Amino acid sequence: MKFSEMQYERPDLEALQKRYREITRQLASCRSADGQLALLYEHEAMNRAFSTMSSLAMIRHSVDTADAFYAEEMAFYDRNAPAFEAYVKAFQEALLSSKFRKELERTTGALFFQNMELSVKTFSPEIIPLCQEENELVTAYEKLLASAEIPFDGKVLNLSEIHVYQVSQDREIRKRAWEKTGAFFQEHAQELDAMYDKLVKNRTEQAKKLGYENFVQLGYDRLGRNCYGPKEVRAFRDQVVNELVPAIAEVKARQAQRLGIDHTCFYDNGNVFADGNPAPKGDMHAILKAAQKMYREMSPETGEFFDFMLENELFDLASKKGKQGGGYCTEIAAYRSPFIFSNFNGTVEDVNVITHEAGHAFAYYLARNMEIMENISPTMECCETHSMSMELLTRPWDRLFFEEELEKFQVFQLEEAISFIPYGCLVDEFQERMYEDPSHTPAQRRKVWLELEKKYRPWIDFTGTVYFEDGGGYQRQHHIYSFPFYYIDYCLAQTAALEFWGASEENWRDAFRRYLDFTKQAGTKTFVELLRRAKLKTPFEQGCIKAVCEKVMDWIDGKAAN
Repeated sequence: MKFSEMQYERPDLEALQKRYREITRQLASCRSADGQLALLYEHEAMNRAFSTMSSLAMIRHSVDTADAFYAEEMAFYDRNAPAFEAYVKAFQEALLSSKFRKELERTTGALFFQNMELSVKTFSPEIIPLCQEENELVTAYEKLLASAEIPFDGKVLNLSEIHVYQVSQDREIRKRAWEKTGAFFQEHAQELDAMYDKLVKNRTEQAKKLGYENFVQLGYDRLGRNCYGPKEVRAFRDQVVNELVPAIAEVKARQAQRLGIDHTCFYDNGNVFADGNPAPKGDMHAILKAAQKMYREMSPETGEFFDFMLENELFDLASKKGKQGGGYCTEIAAYRSPFIFSNFNGTVEDVNVITHEAGHAFAYYLARNMEIMENISPTMECCETHSMSMELLTRPWDRLFFEEELEKFQVFQLEEAISFIPYGCLVDEFQERMYEDPSHTPAQRRKVWLELEKKYRPWIDFTGTVYFEDGGGYQRQHHIYSFPFYYIDYCLAQTAALEFWGASEENWRDAFRRYLDFTKQAGTKTFVELLRRAKLKTPFEQGCIKAVCEKVMDWIDGKAAN
């Protein structure tokens, strides 16, 4: 079904509550595994329906944050999603007590119950008011950033639209673009400080009420991390500091030479070439046409998927006033459809959307007909492996988008891929420190952010961009406010994606076969299990980052020598 034809109707919370109470009671008295399985499928149907309406409201609100109807619907979900979660958690708790668990696992798989045990720990009706407040704060943050109107060269731009100037080949233009961006954030700095302060205290209170020492482990459990914890992530971050940061310092020194500058200022960090970063040839429609050709040639599965997306209007890509910033992929469960949202701006990021977000969408498309909704999606680092690997496995088709700038793009892509990982670790350690000690003042937060910048990105000079020089940069990172502890998933996934890329350099068809198998497992296996199945190292293993770094640097050095 086309997206425009999908009908929205606000869920009836009273009816859902009544029916969930009934099936939860029936579950306890049920005398057979088949009877409990039937009740599980009824839960799945209600969960799918609620998720569908929530997704439709979110997408339509994202497309136009000024639309009063969907703004009110989002407020409804902010208030009521925690209550719906309470109905679901009560049902799950009853299911976990089932004496037929072994029989049920033949249908659901064992990981379904293990994940449910983790999920139940993260919620109690006692924290519903806190969850409601958290949702409202996140919505307010996203709305504030979407409202940005930045005057620049006679235009009024949002945060997505100004990005093209932030990476201009003219150093003065990109410096002014970042200064204007910083001015917007500086104007709202106190408001953003207050929002984050409330979010940290709110999430800490949730953790305390649920019996956690602090929000760190609760954050991990909320993300369903079922095969590693903070200890393993710290070991990964240490590898990044010891192995990757020195290598990237070399890459950045080389980039500075290309740019004709003696060192990298903040406003230079996104630029790789003196004549400008590679840019796709053609507008949004040309990019979509090229992507369709690429996915049809790649495999029958990818071709079918992309045709489905186009035929059913499952993209909203054009940037416009009032549209939420950034990009995402979500699913519309009842229609078995993924949806890709973005803000095209004429930069290389437009092609990244068609590979990265399409990687998410492709994974959902492959799993969309699974009976058990909870098995469709794995944990987030697996999801990001789907998307980041797709970015790199599409390299044989890069010429369709970049034509004569093919090699320039491929150098840019790999340099950016490894350069991102330290930043992601910076974001993760910052959050860990904030939640380990929630008493930080706004000034102390800025100090910590700058301290971590020096640890993970020592090549950047922030002098001359006041807001960023003062350590306010964390406020523009959506995930710090909206998706706590998610960001390290990108780093773990980037590492796995670079392993897939390394394999593809030896044998693309075999690497893609392994990627396809990894993706088809959906949420039935843990991240570590999936990596081992794909014959990849886990990012937590000593030596993993070193091996990835050496492979990438050999490729980059080879291009530099030509």
